[in-house]
Amino acid sequence: MGDISWFGSNFWLVPERLAIGFAWWWLFFLSGTIFETWNLGSVHADTVCNSVSAPLAGIIGLSLGILAAKNRRAEQALWPILNVLQSLPHFSYLVLVAIFFGVGSKAGVIATIVFAFPPMTRLTLLGIKGISSEIREAGAMAGCTPRQMLFKVELPAARPELMLGVNQVIMQCLAMVVIASFIGQSGLGHDLLTRLQRLAIGQALEVGIAVVFIAIALDRFSQAMAAKEPVHLRHGAFWIRHPYMSAAIGLIVVTVILSFVTPYVVRFPQHLTISTSTIWDAIVDYITFHFYGPIGVFRDAFLVYFLIPIRTFITSIPWLAVVALVTYLGWRMGGWKSALIVVSFVLFIATSGYWVRAMITVYMVFVSLIMCALIGIPLGIWASRRTWSTRLVQNLCDTFQTFPSFIYLLPVVMLFQINDVSAIFAIIIYALIPITRYTIFGLNNVPQHIVEAATTSGCTENQILWKVRMPIAFPEIVLGLNQTLMFGLFMVMIAGFIGTVDLSQEIFRALTFNDGGKGLVIGLCVAFIGLTADRLLVEWAENRKRMYGIV
Repeated sequence: MGDISWFGSNFWLVPERLAIGFAWWWLFFLSGTIFETWNLGSVHADTVCNSVSAPLAGIIGLSLGILAAKNRRAEQALWPILNVLQSLPHFSYLVLVAIFFGVGSKAGVIATIVFAFPPMTRLTLLGIKGISSEIREAGAMAGCTPRQMLFKVELPAARPELMLGVNQVIMQCLAMVVIASFIGQSGLGHDLLTRLQRLAIGQALEVGIAVVFIAIALDRFSQAMAAKEPVHLRHGAFWIRHPYMSAAIGLIVVTVILSFVTPYVVRFPQHLTISTSTIWDAIVDYITFHFYGPIGVFRDAFLVYFLIPIRTFITSIPWLAVVALVTYLGWRMGGWKSALIVVSFVLFIATSGYWVRAMITVYMVFVSLIMCALIGIPLGIWASRRTWSTRLVQNLCDTFQTFPSFIYLLPVVMLFQINDVSAIFAIIIYALIPITRYTIFGLNNVPQHIVEAATTSGCTENQILWKVRMPIAFPEIVLGLNQTLMFGLFMVMIAGFIGTVDLSQEIFRALTFNDGGKGLVIGLCVAFIGLTADRLLVEWAENRKRMYGIV
């Protein structure tokens, strides 16, 4: 009964902390003028749009997650929808939103909401489903009604997952900053896009840094809120019980009043702004001038002797052979049900009329996946050995993941010009993050008693790594490959801006001519490529877990 009494007296923690998390968007609306350091006045418009889309996406995701947790049929209906929504390319959202809602900030907000709510739904469902039976039994013994059970027991118990969902909603909204500018949303995304079109690398990098700073600040805040343990409420007035919230409200009120007195509260003083764009431009110019020859030799050799043979091989495989191979793998990994699901995905792609372009997309993602595995897994192994290296690599992953994806196109184009090499290296830089993260996670979460048993058996460090830790962490590494593939599919669509001939070019044409049907079909082709690989890799990982007795 002690557990249920704690929940009964602290049920307010979840809604309050969700409100605080989303309220930070409004604080950034007032404090975001610091990014005038780069003379970007449109940061306000960007923050306003995201301050609307993030709370709405969070509320929608939370509501659907609760519905799915309470209703088995709703869960079964929502799960495939969430899979498709999270696999669709961003530009497929834009085509449909532009047709039904036109262009402008409202269309950008709608596209951002649709893109951002699925992680919140998944994590809400995961959190509620993962509550131990003892907690629910304590609530039932205390006589809780279904409403009390939800708001006073289940939601507080699922607080870590809910706060992680808030974190993911914020990250997804920031990921749409640039992409939503294609349908008229103003703000930092529009500024970044215009600078990319002018190849102003230094200025574009500064805009990207502004987005990264916002993302890192919100990420650290939401993680801290998720990790913070509830404390006993003090008696007294509101400002005594909630001193930090009271201070934040007071700060907002004071700054709003001061904004009518002095313009420096509204906008950062222009004479105090700084710019580092010339430094970045000088670095790029130096690299391209002094290393143009060796880079050109590497580019040509990599393209002629590695990429072109792989592309020729993959695009020449008959579609029936691909269907047969996928059917066999699906049956081998998960039985006939899994085989029927994956073969239906492949047949849709084959009958859509975009088979050749789909195979070019597969080739680019496949090459990038191999390169990411060759780099990310050794990097994750090295990082997992020491605490400081783990923190270093995790911080680097955080930084690279929060950079707007378009930023990665600039350096590769400057170094390798416009070709498949540029596109694949841009994909590698972006998709390297999850395989590195999951490798570190898997190796660091091997049960300590297993490592101790191997040590007492006389195993060396290398034997412990390759014969104990790596086999046990293998399922997590496979899931990292799965996420790397999804990141690669996303970046392939972005890489279409530098001249690839895959499905991304067809999506851009659909967006240009507002062809919603074509955009949706191509988006589903991309989604089904991802879902096919996702199904096979997840089944493989589950089989390995059962083999090692992990599940």
